[in-house]
Amino acid sequence: MAAKFLEAKDWVSSKVTPDCLKSNIDEVKKKIGGDEKNVDPDDPANKGKITEWEAGWNVTNAIQGMFIVALPFGVLHGGYWGILAMVGISHICCHTGKILVECLYEPCDEGGGQEPLKVRFSYKEIAQEVFGKTVGGNIVLGAQLIELLMTCILYVVLCGDLLMGAFNRGVVDTRSYMMASGLLLLPCAFLKNLQAVSSLSFYNGIVHVVINAVILGFCILHISTWGWTKVSFGIDILSFPIALGVIVFSYTSQIFLPTLEGNMLDKSKFHCMLNWSHIAAAIFKAGFGYVGFLTFQEDTDEEVVNNLPGGLKTIVNLILVVKALLSYPLPYYATCEILEKELFRGKPDTQFPTIWSVDGELKVWGLGFRVGVVVVTILFAVVVPHFTILMGFIGSFTGCFLSFIWPCMFHLKLRRHTMSWMVMMYDIFIIFLGIIFGLLGMYYSGKALKKAFVLGVPV
Repeated sequence: MAAKFLEAKDWVSSKVTPDCLKSNIDEVKKKIGGDEKNVDPDDPANKGKITEWEAGWNVTNAIQGMFIVALPFGVLHGGYWGILAMVGISHICCHTGKILVECLYEPCDEGGGQEPLKVRFSYKEIAQEVFGKTVGGNIVLGAQLIELLMTCILYVVLCGDLLMGAFNRGVVDTRSYMMASGLLLLPCAFLKNLQAVSSLSFYNGIVHVVINAVILGFCILHISTWGWTKVSFGIDILSFPIALGVIVFSYTSQIFLPTLEGNMLDKSKFHCMLNWSHIAAAIFKAGFGYVGFLTFQEDTDEEVVNNLPGGLKTIVNLILVVKALLSYPLPYYATCEILEKELFRGKPDTQFPTIWSVDGELKVWGLGFRVGVVVVTILFAVVVPHFTILMGFIGSFTGCFLSFIWPCMFHLKLRRHTMSWMVMMYDIFIIFLGIIFGLLGMYYSGKALKKAFVLGVPV
């Protein structure tokens, strides 16, 4: 797929004029996969591409996955403002996802008679267009890799926390559980395409529905003990910025969207898919966070599943470990794809040769590289095992840039002559909001991380 995109981009110069775009649009569409409105899933050219449903499962996996277990903790520290943030940030991230993908395209004529032509194929290429090839590409690439790797690390950390919660009377500590979970993730190195990842995301979604139905069912059975008056409009300034970072991080899917949209059979359904996935996420997250806090109130744990009683907690935690393991492949695959594109396409394009053999199988040393990525995430998880604080810090840092600030900056730069003033003002407002969220979140979550290490929080 990457090779096909590169071929198309080489054929269409980035400095091409609109007239040239109009005259060559049909041939370019053939080079990058044809007309999306008349796609044939059985066409060999579409092999490995995904439907809007498969894309939706991947987005749902990214924004409505394991990290919801920390949302009642966000309500504990943010009250109704935390619930409002879960809905508002969903709308913002849906908007920035759409405008980011919009920046992949250029209009073909002034009158709008022709469909826009795709001339960029990744988040990095959009940044290169706006910030310059050297600076822009490296900054966004670094932020993407940090976000993706930290997502992988957090899944490993969460596996350790959940197993420790399930078997807290054993002789095995959290770090050992993390390393054991990491061993189960090594087969991810064999993933070849996004279609395989989508299948795992589908099963992950099924587990997600079942396990959260169990948790919500438990909470509803204890409705008589709910603390309706415990949810306030007050904000704990020391911890609410961390909760905001957690919420932002839980909605971060922008790093996957250019790849997902590029691999969709029918790209015209991208907006619809993004709308419904974010609406569902907003409703579920706000409800889950609210009900979870009403049930456990001031005793709400960083991971709400650890508030469940004995046997039920053990069962739920074990199933959630399976869910975390199924969530890991998506960010892992995206990380490997970025690294392979930047480092392993062969000279003169990259420093190193391709990790793929002619028959489409991984070379032995390429498999070693992919296994090494898994090992790196396990080692970092063992070093920094503070799930919610770490998630808040990463969400405040890379999450705000990738999901709030940069998509709007790129949109303003590339579409400023065609957008309405309302869209322009909304983009500026999101940039301002992202800066405030980022600065506050990094400051307070950084202090909390330092305190956790100084106090020697048991792990």
